[in-house]
Amino acid sequence: MPNATCRGLGLAFQTFALVVAATAVAEETASLTPGPIPVIFDTDITGDCDDVLALAMLHALADRGECQIEAVTISKINPLAASFVDAVNTFYGRGDLPIGATRDAQRRESRYLALCKATEPDGSQRYPHDLLSSDQADEAVPLLRRTLAAAEDHRMVIIQVGIAANLADLLSSPPDAISPLTGQQLVEKKCRLASVMAGCFGPLPEKKRHLEANVINGIAAMQTLANDWPESVPMIWSDFRIGLATPFPRESIARDFNYEPHHIVREAYLLHSGPNHDRPSWDLTSVLQAIRPFDGYFDLSPAGRVQVDDDGFTRFEPQPNGRDRYLILHDEQISRVVATQRALTSQPAVQPPRP
Repeated sequence: MPNATCRGLGLAFQTFALVVAATAVAEETASLTPGPIPVIFDTDITGDCDDVLALAMLHALADRGECQIEAVTISKINPLAASFVDAVNTFYGRGDLPIGATRDAQRRESRYLALCKATEPDGSQRYPHDLLSSDQADEAVPLLRRTLAAAEDHRMVIIQVGIAANLADLLSSPPDAISPLTGQQLVEKKCRLASVMAGCFGPLPEKKRHLEANVINGIAAMQTLANDWPESVPMIWSDFRIGLATPFPRESIARDFNYEPHHIVREAYLLHSGPNHDRPSWDLTSVLQAIRPFDGYFDLSPAGRVQVDDDGFTRFEPQPNGRDRYLILHDEQISRVVATQRALTSQPAVQPPRP
């Protein structure tokens, strides 16, 4: 058989396999109760600003009736992290959302969290919020357990865009007054999907073996997540290469947020990255895939299992009926992903006016 024909058949088979994988996940979701997708957003919102963009995007999707944010949990330690999240939630009209913060994970400084302390000339808060310190927030694992215990069976989606400290501790949690189930049993009973931004499942142009930050900043926790997450609950992984290929455009920061004289998302981005940088949209891609899985923004790999080595390197091993898949992005999909993430992130809030 001519080589060109072999290559053509190989490409056709690969495309067919990806379509089958995406269809299988879509069919798993299609039978679910209609209505907004209930979401727990687990974030390490401290260092990078893509967490802020992703949280804003999630609020926009909630405003559109596509999801319902049930809780936000924070997986790194900074005294202002919960205050900042509360300020963002209040900015979007959801100041009463439950917020949980880890008490036992990596500590991280931030260029932008202090925005929650900004004041107007009259001394009032520029970005109103109630939590004045992360110590005032709930502890992350009890909040995760309460939120899951109260959820409808097999409906909750967890979007993790940071280190795995909170989810690893959840999986290891024993029965308690909140629920007679272990954390692993709660996840199996209540969740239908985890959308995770972590790892790197292929080479980069400059190196073959990339150790991704969300993994190497908490290797043991990511190993627990990969090893102990229930087999019956699918995990979709958005790796380092996906966000790198879909940078958030600086033009959006310059133009799209001017409907507010002070916009917490715009100001956070500028404090972190400045006006001349297109920041990779790592965390946004996990939100987009979790809430709009049918829309063809990404393709999915065949099924398999993610393994986390002791040095933090992530590898994907194909397995029939495996729990895990990772996102695949083709060149022709990039512009649509970037445009959609830009539009959602900069969408004005439609919730009642902030105080």
